[in-house]
Amino acid sequence: MAINHRNRLKLPCEGSPYLRGMSIEHLKTTVSQAWDNRHMLQEEPTRAAIRKVISLLNGGQLRCAEPVSDGWQVNEWVKKAVILYFPIQEMETIEVGPFEFHDKIPLKRNHAESGVRVVPHAIARYGSFLEKGVILMPSYVNIGAYVGEGSMVDTWATVGSCAQIGRNVHLSGGVGIGGVLEPVQAAPVIIEDNAFIGSRCIVVEGVRVGREAVLGANVVLTMSTRIIDVTGQTPMETKGFVPPRSVVIPGSYEKQFPAGKYQVPCALIIGTRKESTDTKTSLNSALREFDVAV
Repeated sequence: MAINHRNRLKLPCEGSPYLRGMSIEHLKTTVSQAWDNRHMLQEEPTRAAIRKVISLLNGGQLRCAEPVSDGWQVNEWVKKAVILYFPIQEMETIEVGPFEFHDKIPLKRNHAESGVRVVPHAIARYGSFLEKGVILMPSYVNIGAYVGEGSMVDTWATVGSCAQIGRNVHLSGGVGIGGVLEPVQAAPVIIEDNAFIGSRCIVVEGVRVGREAVLGANVVLTMSTRIIDVTGQTPMETKGFVPPRSVVIPGSYEKQFPAGKYQVPCALIIGTRKESTDTKTSLNSALREFDVAV
């Protein structure tokens, strides 16, 4: 079914004379200056630079965060460009058969050329990037997000703005991966390669989930969530990071409040993924090794 963009806005790189010779350093400088001086958003060279950044994100040539030798590097200026893209865009009507949308951001297109499977009613916004072999069940991928090769975004799962999803990741039904826009966050959520995120999990506020980790159903991770390793004689507590190959389930601990003692949610690391467990294993199989039914 063809998409009809009524009053269609120009996408980045469409006919702007300001884009010629525009280097990454120039883009970075322009975006950073516009972030501090919003009056620059009225100027066409600034708008062209911001749209160029979104075009590069859409093609996977830029990322809001990227792996480096000692971890991950957040490209703060790229995230700022995503945020600045909204005020320079105008609302437009997008019609897909009987469906009508009214928004500032076009839909991502050319999935067949990219080798991506998109099941109705999955939506990926322009400015996100999907590597070859990605499968989108009815789900949502926001602007600035990156989804790696072979990953599946399952039914009603959401990948928030600028979130980074690795290769061969499974985001199960109803998973919520937070973004950086509403409210504005300092860092994107990062899910590393071969991780399995169980049904109805929520990962927000820049939390990083290490490679091949398994999150059981309903695990909620924020930057203030206690992540407690209970595999040893003494509990070991961290926040904001799930170590590679960890198997995690929801838990709770008792906390004193003025009105009394109440149970507060946490996440429990109950073991590590065994070598005998294939990286493509189901969540139930991984948890069965630890006699946990989730």
